[in-house]
Amino acid sequence: MSKRVVFRRLLRSAFFMIGFTIILVMLVLVIFAPLIVQFDPNENSLTKRLQPPEWFSRGLKSHVLGTDNMGRDVFTRLLIGGRYSLAIAFTVVAIASVTGTILGLIAGYYGGIADTVIMRLCDILISIPALISAIAVMAVLGANTFNLVVVIIITSWIQYTKVGRNNVLMLKNMEFVHAAKVIGASNRRIMFKEIFPNITTPLLIQISQAVGSAIIVEASLSFLNLGIQPPTPSWGNMISTGRSYLATHPWMVFAPGIALMLTILAFNFLGDGLRDVFDPKRN
Repeated sequence: MSKRVVFRRLLRSAFFMIGFTIILVMLVLVIFAPLIVQFDPNENSLTKRLQPPEWFSRGLKSHVLGTDNMGRDVFTRLLIGGRYSLAIAFTVVAIASVTGTILGLIAGYYGGIADTVIMRLCDILISIPALISAIAVMAVLGANTFNLVVVIIITSWIQYTKVGRNNVLMLKNMEFVHAAKVIGASNRRIMFKEIFPNITTPLLIQISQAVGSAIIVEASLSFLNLGIQPPTPSWGNMISTGRSYLATHPWMVFAPGIALMLTILAFNFLGDGLRDVFDPKRN
């Protein structure tokens, strides 16, 4: 498929364009958050606590989305919290995808003991719900950002391994692989130069949707006070703080909740759009 055809299909895919647009806007906001926000995200002001949203009545100097129970600006904490949530998600997906793909290549290409050990380990880990295992590990290791990243990586590399292995099994007996063996190519070269480029499409789709899953896990752990610790903002702990005020001051929950929903939905749309574009059955 030529680059021109791919680009044209991407532009025609409603799912891809909606997801891409939302993600682009979100990334611009969180990356340039220090230039946008006018308040300290951790500065308390009891005289300004629980103020309703002022929207843009005084531009960015107003409390656009109101203040929380400690008088902190919700809009500021929303953008700064988004930086942490997205940074953790991208870090986790980058490390987990590389680790899982390499293990999938090894399991699928070599087979035998390597395949048995790797896949049995996957079966053991996948038999335990990811969130449950993450909560258990965080409770043992302690709640901090480093442990949070490690825990999410442990629970998310499996999907890349399975996707990679299944695709390698379909490709390793094809003619171009046998031709590479005939000319004396090493196993490493065959795996990474011949097979890997042909499995990037399903991995790319998997990665695009995994970012949303990583954000959900991070937000869930932060909601349970097992992730990013206050006063550092994250969407999860903002929702946790605001739930006590949901009936009287709903903006404390709605702002991070809507941001979380839109971000996860956008990454799912992006993955669905990529799947539609690269579907070999599509005319």
